[in-house]
Amino acid sequence: MNAIAIDGPAASGKSTVGFLVGQSLGFLYFDTGVMYRAVAWAILDRGINSADSEAVGRVAEELPIGVSAPSDEEPDGRQATILIGELDVTWSIRSPEVDSIVSVVAANSQVRQALTQKQRLIGLEHGSGEAGVVMVGRDIGTVVLPEAPLKVYLEAPLEERARRRFIELSQRGNEANLAKVLEDLRRRDQIDSGRAVAPLRPAHNAHRIQTYGATIQVVVNQILALAEKVLGVGPTSTGNWSLP
Repeated sequence: MNAIAIDGPAASGKSTVGFLVGQSLGFLYFDTGVMYRAVAWAILDRGINSADSEAVGRVAEELPIGVSAPSDEEPDGRQATILIGELDVTWSIRSPEVDSIVSVVAANSQVRQALTQKQRLIGLEHGSGEAGVVMVGRDIGTVVLPEAPLKVYLEAPLEERARRRFIELSQRGNEANLAKVLEDLRRRDQIDSGRAVAPLRPAHNAHRIQTYGATIQVVVNQILALAEKVLGVGPTSTGNWSLP
């Protein structure tokens, strides 16, 4: 199986690193977190309280989430285009409002059951093929795709992750307060690690990589070296990625 599972807490570098690893190897890149963010955005849009677990679960089961490679007409730095029905919510799901509730949504067992099944099918389909898959999230190596031969867990101190998220939000033109971003991330860590279903934790055989103090390329190169050792694959200049 050509599958790489990359897990870690918020703003540890999973999406950036996973995307570049996928591009380098010609593997499908799939950030599973966008599905939880899409559900969080949808309940905000519909005025549903994130604490209403049954209503949130129904939204997750019924929501038509589409994920595809960005087109040439979308040169705004996106790694993927996220649709709910025909509505492009790629950047909307990255708002501070979504950030503040996405961990609560992800802790909902009904939501996780609905989305995990979809994620696992994608992982098995592409991981069993020649192209391979890089799956990014918080429970890929432990729940979604535990049979992935290469598991990576990215880490960084809370303060550094808050700094990264603050810069990210500011660059998108969102109003952000560093102290609030720090507190929101602290709360998300507690929810993600303490939830009863699929808590955030490294798989027992995951390679733990500290991203603080390392450049993105250094971390990518570490994972590429592991991919060559574990999977026997190396970078390709012809690879690209897409989702069905």
